[in-house]
Amino acid sequence: MSQPRLLLVEDDQALAELVEFRFRAEGYAVTRTDDGDEALLLAAEEVPDVVILDWMIEGTSGIEVCRRLRRDKKTAHVPIVMLTAREAEDDRVRGLETGADDYVTKPFSPRELVARVNAIMRRIRPALAGEMLAVGDLTLDATAHRVTRRGTTIALGPTEFRLLRHFMEHPGRVFSRNQLLDAVWGTGSDIELRTVDVHIRRLRKGIEMPGLPDPVRTVRSAGYSLEAV
Repeated sequence: MSQPRLLLVEDDQALAELVEFRFRAEGYAVTRTDDGDEALLLAAEEVPDVVILDWMIEGTSGIEVCRRLRRDKKTAHVPIVMLTAREAEDDRVRGLETGADDYVTKPFSPRELVARVNAIMRRIRPALAGEMLAVGDLTLDATAHRVTRRGTTIALGPTEFRLLRHFMEHPGRVFSRNQLLDAVWGTGSDIELRTVDVHIRRLRKGIEMPGLPDPVRTVRSAGYSLEAV
């Protein structure tokens, strides 16, 4: 298996060197920059397998880099882990709503960062095994990492893709937020329950089409399910 490609965007040189060293030791091919504009160019030239992105960087801000990566069809599926010194919950939620899949607050342990990225990569790579799922007018191709609705291709981030796949593997079943955390983020995850709601909103926005019903059903005091529509 080829080395996973990691794009590291961090303007603290000492921290960037430490993170790069740890990930190279884990077998990642690391490309590093301290500038948001250059990060976008690098991602366009060679799409990475994962991005570690600092919130506060030179040039285009980290939050805007995240937003643009999500808007580009070539990079919409790439996992993004944001590094931030911002501890307020609203800032973390803003990062998730913009498109980040996870966040790590500074100061952090490089070992924890490596563990989080490795966990994301483990959850994504099984999709390469190949599987077609269909529920109502939604179709998911795990091999091509493609979702379509009534023949129209839908761009989803990696977490929304995993969330939809889990729903499509169990159509009609209601899952609580805790069950979705375990299934999509991994057992023992310390991600907040509110994060599930953020990604459900992003999933709904991704698969919505004018004039068509919402296949994601909210069950009061119980959780969420996916219905065939």
